[in-house]
Amino acid sequence: MKFSVHAGLWMAQWTDEITPILKTVADLGYDGVEVSLLGMSDEKAEALGKAVRDHGLEATCSDGLSVEKDITSKDADVRAAGLEYLRWAVSTTAKIGSRGLAGVVYAPWGVYDPANKPARAQRSAEAFAALHDDLERHDVTLGIEAINRFETDLVNTAAEATAMAKASGSSRVGALLDTFHLNIEEKDITTAIVDTGDKLVHFHVSDNDRGVPGSGHVPWGEVKSALDQVGYDGWIVAEMFVIAGNPASADLNIWRNIEPEATDAARRALSFMKSTFA
Repeated sequence: MKFSVHAGLWMAQWTDEITPILKTVADLGYDGVEVSLLGMSDEKAEALGKAVRDHGLEATCSDGLSVEKDITSKDADVRAAGLEYLRWAVSTTAKIGSRGLAGVVYAPWGVYDPANKPARAQRSAEAFAALHDDLERHDVTLGIEAINRFETDLVNTAAEATAMAKASGSSRVGALLDTFHLNIEEKDITTAIVDTGDKLVHFHVSDNDRGVPGSGHVPWGEVKSALDQVGYDGWIVAEMFVIAGNPASADLNIWRNIEPEATDAARRALSFMKSTFA
């Protein structure tokens, strides 16, 4: 397994410059860094990719969709804009030097339309099917992230993420599971991970409060056992949001400091990840 941390831990806004964070990540001993494509451009992507490599790191990418690029929309033009955006995201991921793109890539974050959920899920799967050739050409794997009910109504469980990935028919599309969301939505975390099986392509860790893994009540023994059962040996990424009072944290409802300091949280997270999963 390889261990990474999301650069968002240190970012006040999603458009903040990522390059200065890389030295901290490398000095802490991480294998890689996860970066958001929000605010990314082709020029920034090329420069970031070089900086990542210069620091001896690898990268994975995360992203989401805007309302104007909603691949679940009834409007064919909006769906087409969403697919075009995802094609850009795949090529930009490759430009950075990453082979993994994941996140809430199936619908805009925080948009709800439960009455039309089956049709929306089908449209998302159809968009991912259309994205297959781009994923193949750029050697990128796409991870559908299951997130909690307060952030989406479309993909809340590991089973829903897995079903959407399978419905796409693409071998390049799988599921991203995250312990913060699993802890909220799943009756049994072991079963959720095991049933995802070989569709598990990416994994995020934080504890139940989005803080340092191992500091709360997530059942880490069950998580480790389940990952072993499915033979997962990919990235384990610490995706923590711990500092209140900035725009990025407000987006995720972080209203108090979950941990006293970001870099110390990253240091403790890596220690826990290595002792638990290595």
